[in-house]
Amino acid sequence: MPDDYVPTLPPERVEQIRRWHENAYRAAREEGAEEQTFAYLGRTIVVPPGVQPIAGMSHVLGEAVLAEVAEGDRVLDMGTGSGVNAVLAASKAAEVLAVDVSPAAVEAARRNAARNGVADRVEVRLSDVFSAVDGRFDLIVFDPPFRWFAPRDMFERASTDEGYRTMAAFFAGARDRLTPHGRMLVSFGTSGDLGHLRRLAGEAGFASETVATRSLVRDGLQVDYFTFLMTPK
Repeated sequence: MPDDYVPTLPPERVEQIRRWHENAYRAAREEGAEEQTFAYLGRTIVVPPGVQPIAGMSHVLGEAVLAEVAEGDRVLDMGTGSGVNAVLAASKAAEVLAVDVSPAAVEAARRNAARNGVADRVEVRLSDVFSAVDGRFDLIVFDPPFRWFAPRDMFERASTDEGYRTMAAFFAGARDRLTPHGRMLVSFGTSGDLGHLRRLAGEAGFASETVATRSLVRDGLQVDYFTFLMTPK
C-alpha cells in the first residue's frame, strides 16, 4: 500500500471492511461468471463476464444522474464500467465521453450505448483516469472503487483502488476538466474510507452536498451509500 495513504478508520473497522470485501469479491465473481442482462431505470444493460455488474444500490447514483443532467450538457462518465451511467446521461446530454481502464468494460459500454439507441451521443475510450480525456465538461459522473486494497485482477479493480491512487488522481485533475459552472456527481459508501474521500474533495477545493443516501446490512456490516453533488468552491 502506498506510504501516503493512512486509513481514517479505526483498525477494527478496517478489518471488518477487509472481511466484507473478500466475501463481496467472491460473490461478485460467481454472479458475474456468465453474461447478465439488467432492466435498469428504463434501459437494458448487458454485462459480460469480467465487468462489474449492476448492484442493488446502483440506483442511488443512477437516479441522481437522471435528475442532474441537463439538456445540452457535455458529460464525462469516469470509470464507466458497463456504460450504464453514460447511457442514462445521454437521455439529455448533447455529448457523453465514457472512459474506463478496462478493455472489457470499454467494449461493454460501447455495446450498451448502441443497444439503448444513444451511440451517436456516447463516445467510449480506454483511459487511466484523465489520460485519454480532452476538453471540459458541464457534468462529471464518478463511481469510484470504494476500497483501498491491492486488486488481484482487472475485475477486482472496479471495487478496490490500491491506496486510493485513482481517486487521488481524479480529484487532483477534476477542477481543470470542468466548465465554469461545472459540477460532479460522486458515489461512495461506508464500505470504503469515506473520511479520506471527504479529505481529497476538500483539499481539491470542492464543496459537497448529499443528494441521495441508502443503507443495507450485509455480512453483518451496515453500509451507507451516498451520492454527492460536488462543486468548486
